[in-house]
Amino acid sequence: MQQKPCDIANSYDREDLLASSRGELFGPQGPQLPAPNMLMMDRVTKMSQTEGEFGKGLIIAELDITPDLWFFDCHFPGDPVMPGCLGLDAMWQLVGFFLGWIGGEGKGRALGVGEVKFTGQILPTAKKVTYEIQMKRVVNRKLVMGMADGRVLVDGKEIYVAKDLKVGLFQDTSKF
Repeated sequence: MQQKPCDIANSYDREDLLASSRGELFGPQGPQLPAPNMLMMDRVTKMSQTEGEFGKGLIIAELDITPDLWFFDCHFPGDPVMPGCLGLDAMWQLVGFFLGWIGGEGKGRALGVGEVKFTGQILPTAKKVTYEIQMKRVVNRKLVMGMADGRVLVDGKEIYVAKDLKVGLFQDTSKF
């Protein structure tokens, strides 16, 4: 029986994440992370299938913040701030990564989010963004789908909360 990625590793460095963006980490049928510049994390420090608030899985990942990150130049000139949608996308990326980690196959697509609240911002003076994803449910049928709650912290302070993040893995996206 072939081992699943979750049987092999529970943390991933930048090179592993780049391998995922090339389709090499979870195999040719596994979901991919986006490539830079849209790859919104530098490392995944923890993955578990049984931990987390709901006992269905936990993902913790980090992004190092430097003033030269691409989005600070264009969002906004003279008032640089990381777009909130990039933090939201990072949470979707991590739900899809989890689905590949447990052996799911297909192309990942964000399916929605129930609620998002922004209560802070990520400035070029910040040092580190931490993403925490609490898996709530995984459906593994014709469609592989994950549902999770997530939060984004900047230098330890919670600034975004998302409820019911949904990501699906599709064998065929031509009619999506």
